[in-house]
Amino acid sequence: MKTITLIGSGNVATHLAKAFHNAGYQILQIWSREYDHAEALANQVFAEPIDKLSLLYPTADVYVLAVADDALFDLALDLRLRDALVLHTAGAVSLNVLKPISRKHGVVWSPQTFIRDVDMDYSELPFCVEGSSPDVTTHIMELLRPVSSHLFEIDTQQRQWLHLAAVMVNNFGNAVNAMAQDIIQSHNIPFEILHPLITMTAEKIKHGGLWQQQTGPARRHDQKTIDNQRRLLADDKKMLELYDLLTEIIQEKTKSGK
Repeated sequence: MKTITLIGSGNVATHLAKAFHNAGYQILQIWSREYDHAEALANQVFAEPIDKLSLLYPTADVYVLAVADDALFDLALDLRLRDALVLHTAGAVSLNVLKPISRKHGVVWSPQTFIRDVDMDYSELPFCVEGSSPDVTTHIMELLRPVSSHLFEIDTQQRQWLHLAAVMVNNFGNAVNAMAQDIIQSHNIPFEILHPLITMTAEKIKHGGLWQQQTGPARRHDQKTIDNQRRLLADDKKMLELYDLLTEIIQEKTKSGK
């Protein structure tokens, strides 16, 4: 049985610890700067909580660094783990940051939003894998197969583009939904009216051809409706700028189907 130590106790660390534990791996230790955070997660996966890097056992097979991007560079100065497999979970950081820690290093990143207390079906999660050598990549793939069958070999440059796309569909998409929520709640309209539309939009994505699926006044070049909606946004300069930009992009991308 492989033993795994998690460096970190936040959202990503929490779900990875549970995923590996559920897959039958032994979680050896959980490290966090805050001992109570390490303890809370360690209790869920029968691991030992620690709050000092000096207390790390050097015997784990795998060390997963699930910390903030900036913290990875600090850890690279402090950790030396010989020939253990060391992984980070960041979407926008090269695997080379781990070179000083171990010659066997790599990345395990999932383009997904992780919320600590929300249960997930880990078998459905996509994992993007990169290793410092072909053998390390194979090793990481074998480590993850009991967790999920959705494994993709993605190099650092591809991962940066994928991370950008993930920001657009998740973070920016959520921000647009939040702005829509602000608009209708300010006019005493229940946001739940839009829930089915949001769900349908997400479901349509699975069918591909997203520009061909585009609907709405911009797609139809319905200038009367566009002008009316611009008047509604006249008092919110940033919202109006965003509306105009997205309208322009939609019309440009779908002009062949006008």
